[in-house]
Amino acid sequence: MSMRVFIAGGSGFIGSAITQALLARGDTAVVLTRSVLAARNALGDTVELVEGDPTCAGEWQKAMASCDAAINLAGESIASRRWNARIRQIIHDSRVDSTSFVVDAIANAPEHSRPSVLVNASAVDFYPFAEDLGAHTAMDDDDPVDERAPPGSMFLSRVCRHWEKEALLAKQAGARVVLMRMGMVLGDGGALYKLRSVFSKFVGGRLGHGRQWMSWVHMDDVVRAYLAAVDSKDLAGPVNLVAPGTVRNRDFAKILGKDINRPSLLPAPAFAVKLALGEFAEYALNGRRVVPAVLEGAGFEFRYSDLSSALLSLEP
Repeated sequence: MSMRVFIAGGSGFIGSAITQALLARGDTAVVLTRSVLAARNALGDTVELVEGDPTCAGEWQKAMASCDAAINLAGESIASRRWNARIRQIIHDSRVDSTSFVVDAIANAPEHSRPSVLVNASAVDFYPFAEDLGAHTAMDDDDPVDERAPPGSMFLSRVCRHWEKEALLAKQAGARVVLMRMGMVLGDGGALYKLRSVFSKFVGGRLGHGRQWMSWVHMDDVVRAYLAAVDSKDLAGPVNLVAPGTVRNRDFAKILGKDINRPSLLPAPAFAVKLALGEFAEYALNGRRVVPAVLEGAGFEFRYSDLSSALLSLEP
């Protein structure tokens, strides 16, 4: 049976792919956007568009009353600008405030017609870096990090904790809540486009020592996992949305270089990465070996579990 699915952030990099997948299977996508014109150009004529700002209460919240499910992907990009106090606040508030208003909309919708599930974006940055995990547990760098691992204390970890805490309030309105802790999403655009651009100029290589783990996931699997979260009553709580084939940064650089026939011989020293990225550099120079334990336990089968096949499918 077809569904009406409300999507905040439905015209973005990930949201547009999910929107198109919903339409392809016969569902109705109700997309919240700040610009109807831009969203119409991006998504086409078959999408229902609602204009509004997800970080503010508004008429858009009433659109949820007729929807069976809600997906919340709203949030400012974390890597588009160097961080200062103002940008950190924007990163935090764009996620937490939008989630708060989405939850309010679910709670205020008529009980008989409100969304029964909220699938809310989060990130693997919820977890501490591998070295920090090891400092407080018996874990070492190679140990997998599943959904039971404790939260970290750095900035993005705190953002994810607040983000998820806000989303979980939807349970009080009777909604099933799924928290999608995503790794780096590989698709036609996004981070992969930027990385390929760097490597194409023969200046690609590992970052720092290159031993840090990188959690990635193919866009096709992201879309399929979000739809599975909407459909499956067995999925709830935190879900690590990462491919099983986590790799270290040095290996990621080698595989990407091979994929576009470019060498990966020019590593970026840690000091240069910090100079270029500021505070965000810590997230490029550190990582953790996150595994999709909940998804695999639920029987979800990844189409792309190794990096080489994932990159091959996304060749320009």
